[in-house]
Amino acid sequence: MGVIDVGSFALGQWVGPGESATTVVSAIHGEAVARIGGAALDFAAMRDFARNRGGAALREMGFHDRARMLKALALYLNERKEDLYRLSRHTGATLTDSKIDIDGGIATMQVFAAKGRREMPDGQVYIDGDVEGLSRNGTFVGQHVAVPLRGVAVHINAFNFPVWGMLEKLAPALLAGMPAIVKPASATAYLTEACFRLMIESGLLPEGAVQLVAGSTGNLIDRLDCQDVVGFTGSAATAGMLRANPNLLANSVRFMAEQDSLNASLLGPDAAPGSPDFDGFVKEVVREITTKAGQKCTAIRRILVPQGQVDAVIDAVTARLANTVMGDPDVEGVRMGALVSKAQRDDVLEKAAAIGSEARRVCGDPQSLKPVGEGTERGAFLPPMVFHCADPDGASAVHSVEAFGPVSTVMGYRDIAHGCALMNRGGGSLVASVFTSDPDVARRAVGECAAWHGRLYFNNAASMAEATGHGAPMPHMVHGGPGRAGGGEELGGIRGVLHYMQRTAVQGSPDIVTAVTGRYVPGAAQIEATAHPFSRKFGELAIGETLHAGPRTITLEDIEHFAHFTGDTFYAHMDEAAAKANPFFPGRVAHGYLLLSFAAGLFVQSDPGPVLANTGLDGLQFMKPVSPGDAISVALTVKRKTRRTDTYGEVRWHVALANQDGEPVAAYELHTMNLY
Repeated sequence: MGVIDVGSFALGQWVGPGESATTVVSAIHGEAVARIGGAALDFAAMRDFARNRGGAALREMGFHDRARMLKALALYLNERKEDLYRLSRHTGATLTDSKIDIDGGIATMQVFAAKGRREMPDGQVYIDGDVEGLSRNGTFVGQHVAVPLRGVAVHINAFNFPVWGMLEKLAPALLAGMPAIVKPASATAYLTEACFRLMIESGLLPEGAVQLVAGSTGNLIDRLDCQDVVGFTGSAATAGMLRANPNLLANSVRFMAEQDSLNASLLGPDAAPGSPDFDGFVKEVVREITTKAGQKCTAIRRILVPQGQVDAVIDAVTARLANTVMGDPDVEGVRMGALVSKAQRDDVLEKAAAIGSEARRVCGDPQSLKPVGEGTERGAFLPPMVFHCADPDGASAVHSVEAFGPVSTVMGYRDIAHGCALMNRGGGSLVASVFTSDPDVARRAVGECAAWHGRLYFNNAASMAEATGHGAPMPHMVHGGPGRAGGGEELGGIRGVLHYMQRTAVQGSPDIVTAVTGRYVPGAAQIEATAHPFSRKFGELAIGETLHAGPRTITLEDIEHFAHFTGDTFYAHMDEAAAKANPFFPGRVAHGYLLLSFAAGLFVQSDPGPVLANTGLDGLQFMKPVSPGDAISVALTVKRKTRRTDTYGEVRWHVALANQDGEPVAAYELHTMNLY
C-alpha cells in the first residue's frame, strides 16, 4: 500500500493535502501511511454551503425520509467494510478492535434509522410530550415541539475510534435534519476519510449534508452562532480551550464534550473468588485493559475490590494478562495491538510514572516488551500494566491522572460506602460498573454514585451471557458524563437527536396546534366521516376525520353477564351496598372493559377492508362511572398517521366515550394497521 493523500471534502469537492502536509506513520511498524492537512479551506463558505445547501435539502425531507437514508447508508457501508478493516490495522487495531470501531459505527447508524422510523413522526415537526391544557374549557392549549436548528454541526473527533466516532455523531445529526462538518483526529484520519469517501460515493446524501476537514479547523469555530452545534471528543485540556472560545460564549453556541474519564469497576462484597460474578469481573477488567490497547474513553482505569480480595484479584488479572499475545494484528494469535503512535506511547508512559509514584506496578514491564511480528520493534507497543495502590484514600494521581492506554490500578475498599466514595473520586466519569448479585448493593450504588457517572453498568451471573460490556456505549442509552467527563449526553436514542433541534413551546387553540403538529388535539374541529373510516385506506383518511356512533344503553343484565362471562365479579359491579360504600361509585357500575367492548361494537365495521389489525391502545382513562340505565356514545377520530411500509401504515385514533348527558366517561388512543 502506498502513502495515502488524505483529502478534505469541502463545497462538494475533494481537496488534497497541501505543501505543509503532515506525514502519519503506521502504529505497527512505523512506516509512512498517509499525508494529511496543509490545504487552504474557505471555512466561511463551508459553513454557508452546509446551512444553505445541505440544511435546506435535509429539512425538505421528513424524519422517516432521513431514517430511510441512514439505513441505506449503513447497508452500503456494511457491504464495503472489509477494505476498512485492512486499513484499520495501521492504527494498531486488531480485527476485533476494528470491528468494534467499524461494525459498531454502522450498527449505531442502523439503530438511529430504526428509532427514527418507530419513535419519530412521519413529518418535519417532532412532538415532545403530551398536550398541556392551559385553560379551563380547553380552548387554549400548549404543545412542546422540536425542529432542526438552521446551522451546522461541527464534529471534532478523537483518534481512537475513527469510524464509530464519526458515525455515532453523524447519525443523530442527520436524522434531526442538520448538516455536519467532520474534523477527524490527524493520527487516524486516513481511516475516517476512507469511510467518508464511501458515504460520498454512495450518492445517498444530499449535497452539502456532510463535509470533511483533514487538518486544522482554522477560523471555523469563530464563525458559528446560536444555530450551530459543536460536538467534541478528546482531552479535557482541548475541551476547555474550545469552551472558552469567545465566539462560542457570546453566541451561546451549543457545545457537547466527551472528554477524560477515570472510569471504575467495583467488585461487590458478595462476589467471592471462584464465583461466576468474580470470574466475570476479572474477564471484563482484562478485556478493558487490552481492547484497543486500552485506548477507550470508557476503559476501566480503577479496579475497586474488597480489601480481603485484593491479592486474589491481582493474581487472577495478571494470570489472564500473561496469556495475552501482543504484536502485529496480522499475526495469528495476536490479541492486543499497538497504541496509535509513539507520541501516544510516550504520553502513556509519563502518566503511568505519575501513577507509579503512588502505586506499585504488579504487571507489565515496558523494558521487557517483545511484540510478535516483523518490524514491530519500530511500532508503538506497550504491555498491559497493572498497579496496586495500597492507600487509595491518601492517593491523588490514581484518581486524577488518566493514562490513555493499557493501564489500570487495583485498590481495596472497606465497605460499599467506601467503595462508592472511591468511585466518585474520579470527579465524574462516562461509566462505572458494579459486579454483584446483591440488589441492595446495586440500590446503594445508584443512590451514592449516579450523580457522578453518566452510565452505571451492573453485571452478574444472571445477565453475563447477554450483557454488552462495561466499555460498550450503546446508541439506545446516553453516552457522556458529568464533571471531568465533559457534561455531555451523546447518543441516548432520540435524546441524542434532540441535541440538534430547538425545543419550542407552541401555544394556541386546538385547531392551531393540530395544524402545526399534524396530530389531532381534542377540541379541534372534526371532519364528519361521509363513509365509515374503516372502509378507507391509509392515504384516504384525513386528520380529524370523525365517526360518531351510538347511543347504547347499559343494562344491569349486561353488567352481570359480562361479570360471569369474564370472571370479573369485583364487588363494585355485583354488590349494590358495597359499591355505594365506595366513595368513587354511586352504586353498581359497568366494568371499564365492558365499555371498551361496547364502544368497539359501535364503531367497528365487520366487513373485510383496509384495516389489517388492531395493534394496541394507549392512554386509557375512565373519567366517570356508568350506571345501569346510562347510554354511551362514541366518537372515533383520526389522530395521527404514520407510514410504515409501501403497503401499510399505522393509524392512531382518538376514541372518546360520553354518556347521555354528553359527559366524558372514557377516552383512549387506538392503534390500527391500514393498507396504504
